[in-house]
Amino acid sequence: MLPEPRLAELERRLAYLEARLGEPGTDPATLAETGREHARLRPVIAAIADWRAATRARTEAEALLADPEMRALAEEERARLDALLPDLEQRLRLALLPRDIADDRPAILEIRPGTGGDEAALFAADLMRLYQRHAEAQGWDWQVITVAHTELGGLREAVVRVGGEGVFARLKYESGVHRVQRVPVTESGGRIHTSAATVAVLPEAEAVDIAIADGDLRIETMRASGAGGQHVNTTDSAVRITHLPSGITVTSAEKSQHQNRRLAMEVLRARLFAAERDRQAGERAADRRAQLGSGDRSERIRTYNFPQGRVTDHRINLTLYALGQVMAGDLTPVTDALIAHDQAAQLAEMEA
Repeated sequence: MLPEPRLAELERRLAYLEARLGEPGTDPATLAETGREHARLRPVIAAIADWRAATRARTEAEALLADPEMRALAEEERARLDALLPDLEQRLRLALLPRDIADDRPAILEIRPGTGGDEAALFAADLMRLYQRHAEAQGWDWQVITVAHTELGGLREAVVRVGGEGVFARLKYESGVHRVQRVPVTESGGRIHTSAATVAVLPEAEAVDIAIADGDLRIETMRASGAGGQHVNTTDSAVRITHLPSGITVTSAEKSQHQNRRLAMEVLRARLFAAERDRQAGERAADRRAQLGSGDRSERIRTYNFPQGRVTDHRINLTLYALGQVMAGDLTPVTDALIAHDQAAQLAEMEA
């Protein structure tokens, strides 16, 4: 049974939000937050309305069965609604699942090579291209904060801000260790090697999420340099910020020192915010660390097998023989499967 008191409470909440949005003199910050909540709640209320309408129509069709002249039509309508109602109820149950408040935020994407030397760095660069193509296909903004390459064109490290609708909600499933099995370009004997790269996806934090005292920061400017000693720019515009209490260090090496400081602070807030979210999640669910979305970035989440042309996501035992499609930036089949698995797990937990 669906929780009727909960449905009525949500309907009252939407009415309250709509009234607030119409009030004159509301300060911009409150108005923006009210608008965001209203936008999040509107699809839920639409799902409630559709389910209520179908339920009422089913009751009306049942009542018409007693009328000989309407019986055939009523039986047809009842059969149609009996087929429709389970889908509407499932849609409503999914809409009622608790939402991660960070889902609508931009994401900070961090990519680094793992085990495997030069091949790991080359694979990390391949992952960066994959995510950039995916972002472009989704219409998301892609802003490189810092990137460093190896002499072979591999990736030492990349930090990117990805903005747009539903970015963190979909990219968050990419956090973890990505493994590749292929013959490296540096391998003369044709042997298959296994290498890895790590990906971290952090929700962008707002200033109200994390309070950072000026005294907790050490801010340094320096000259940015790239692979092989080549300078990214020739002025001391790169900024390195160290958060002294945690030891977290962030660097940004764009052309503008002012922009670098802003971007570095965004990354720092995101890392501190993610650490606090992980801590809270650990306290709430210490016995569920193996569950999808646990935030454990040390586990191997996916394997890209080039000889077999397959991608396997180990968290949900999903195997797709579509490696070229995925490497070209089409992550949608994988992400959709992960979201569906996550939702099913949440529904099972709520109904247990």
